Amino acid sequence: MAQTLHPGTPREVAIPALLEQHGGKILALGRQFCSNAEEAEDVLQETFLQAWRKWDQFEGRSSPGTWLYTIASRVCQRMHRKRSGEPDRLEPLDGGDLFSEARIPVVPEEDDPLMEQIRREGREKVEEAIASLPESFRMPLVLREIVGFSLAEIGAILDLKEATVKTRLHRARMRVRDAVAESLPVAEVAPASYDREVCLDLLQSKQEHIDRGLDFEFPKGVVCERCAKVFETLDLASDTCASLAAGELPSEVREALLERLRQD
Repeated sequence: MAQTLHPGTPREVAIPALLEQHGGKILALGRQFCSNAEEAEDVLQETFLQAWRKWDQFEGRSSPGTWLYTIASRVCQRMHRKRSGEPDRLEPLDGGDLFSEARIPVVPEEDDPLMEQIRREGREKVEEAIASLPESFRMPLVLREIVGFSLAEIGAILDLKEATVKTRLHRARMRVRDAVAESLPVAEVAPASYDREVCLDLLQSKQEHIDRGLDFEFPKGVVCERCAKVFETLDLASDTCASLAAGELPSEVREALLERLRQD
């Protein structure tokens, strides 16, 4: 059970507890903004060094985790080196073509031998797609899909309106979905049963359910076969992002960081 922390908790207790709770995910966050594992560890170290030095400034207005990731996001932004070809902004992409093209990517059945290859290639495609996102879109995506924060928490971390977080997250998620789709077989699917606008409304609803972490399926008959296939690819993209989350922090990394904190 996670230890309850508050402003009066000594930093010698609070920061090691936060490291235990969040160290692995902050390392995973760093990996999405850095070009190698060493730089990702630098993000981890700098985040906890700042938390160690600033713990007396924590007033409890947010959760300790939100406070910690606010520091981490700023560290990532400062240390991030823009990759060649990385755009400054993300052009709108609503997914409308998915409801009109004759042949679209489809997700095979779970027991299909092809799925293992798709998942392996999908992870590579997702990491490439995340790396290609502008920083302002990458951070909300990583904080939601990999770290697991809610839209409200992401808004607090990034000092953004929740509606802005949602817009950026949805556009980024569709880019990642397109990357995953490159590994999928294509098949001819019957035309959409609804007007394009209705399909896009259903897509928006699907995204909002993913935002809330809900394993949701529309009632039978609400969506047509084409919409269902599109939503399956979106689920696969979201699941692939989640698979990038780190587990426990390696013990040698944790001990080295704790020793660094003790020396500070």
